[in-house]
Amino acid sequence: MLYKHSFVCAYYDDDGGDDGGGDDGGGLDDDLYKCNDDDCVDDWSVYSILPRKCITYNNEDVIVFSVFDEGYMKCSDSPEGTFTNTVPEFVGAYYDQMEYNAADMGDDAYAGPEQDYLQCTAYETNAGVYYVRLGCTDNDSQSLSVNIYKDNTCTELDTINGFDDAENIDVSDLQLPFKKCQPCVTWVDKDDDVDDQYFEKKTKYAPLCSQTWTNKQECNKKCQKMGKEQRENGWNTSDKVLLVVLSLFGAGMLVVILKKRSKMSNKETLLEQAAMSAAGLERTHVIGIFLLVVLVIFVFALLGLKAITWTLLLIMNTVLFGYLMKLTVDSGVRNENIGPDGKIVSNDEYESGDDSVEEEDENENGQYTSPVIPTSPLPQLS
Repeated sequence: MLYKHSFVCAYYDDDGGDDGGGDDGGGLDDDLYKCNDDDCVDDWSVYSILPRKCITYNNEDVIVFSVFDEGYMKCSDSPEGTFTNTVPEFVGAYYDQMEYNAADMGDDAYAGPEQDYLQCTAYETNAGVYYVRLGCTDNDSQSLSVNIYKDNTCTELDTINGFDDAENIDVSDLQLPFKKCQPCVTWVDKDDDVDDQYFEKKTKYAPLCSQTWTNKQECNKKCQKMGKEQRENGWNTSDKVLLVVLSLFGAGMLVVILKKRSKMSNKETLLEQAAMSAAGLERTHVIGIFLLVVLVIFVFALLGLKAITWTLLLIMNTVLFGYLMKLTVDSGVRNENIGPDGKIVSNDEYESGDDSVEEEDENENGQYTSPVIPTSPLPQLS
C-alpha cells in the first residue's frame, strides 16, 4: 500500500522500494523530508489531533477535528486550529496511520479493514442500483455509516425505507475514535541497529496528521458551532427530573419553615436573633445569602454545569432540612409540660393535677382560703 505524504507528492512504499528519490535503506524516500510549503510541519512529534464530530456541512459529510501543538498536554490546551476533512479523507489517513504503526512495530501480518466504501461505489439491490459511500450516521455525530446516493458522484442522497443509511452494510471496523486525543507520532521500542536517521524521519512522517493537514479545510464559526461537542455535563431527561424533584423538595421545606417560624414565641425569636448576632449576622444577611445561593444555582443550571449545581443544591437542601428539624424539635418541647420531678407529663395529667389543687383550695362559697396549719399543745414541763 502507498501512503500519501503531507509535504510533497511522494509516497512511502511498504516494500521498502525507492520511489524515485535517494533511499537510505529505511523504506522512506528522502524527498519526503523536503518541506517547501510555508504551511508545512517538519516535526510532528509535538503535535496531537482530536477528531470531534461527523457533521454534514455544505451538503458534504465531513470530520471536524482540531490540531494541538502541545502533544504532552493530551489535547487539553487551546488548539492550533479546527478544520474539516471529508469522511473518506480522514478515515483513509487514520487507517494509514494504523498500518504504519503496525509496520513500525514489526507486525507484518497486520491487515487493516476493507476500505471499499471510501470511494463512491455502485451497490445493487432488489430495488435497483444505488451508489454508496462512507459518511455520517443519521442522528449520531460520533458514528460512521454507509450513505446511499442517487448518482455516481455521490452528491445527491437517496433513501431506502425512509433512511439514507445502508443498514445492511456493516462498517463497524471503519469507525473513528471520536473525542479521543491521538498523538501524531507513536514511539515504539527499537533495537540498537535501527538506522541513524530513524527517529528524525519518524518525526517528519505521520500519515494521520500529515494527510489531514494537507487536505484540511478551514472550519468557520458556523462550522465550529455545528462541530462543537455537547457538554458531558449537559442536562439529560433524568437529570432534569431529579433537578425538579430536589427543587420542589427544597421549596416545600422552605414553606414549612416559614409556617413554623410564624408560630414562634417572642422569647424564641429574640433568642434566635441573639444567636445570629453572636455569629455576626443579621436577619437581612441570612435572607440575602439564601437568595444569592438560589440565584447562583439557577445560573449554573442554565449553563449546564451539573457538578457544582448538584453540590450547591444538596448543600442548600441539607441546611433547610437541618433547620426544619431544629424548629420541629423546639416546637415539640414547647408543647410539652414538665412535671415537678422534671419529667415530661401529658396535658391531661398536667391539667387534672391543677384541678385537684384548685378543688382542694376552693371552699363552699367558691372562694379560695389560705390553708390552715394544725397546731398541737406544747408539752408541759414537770
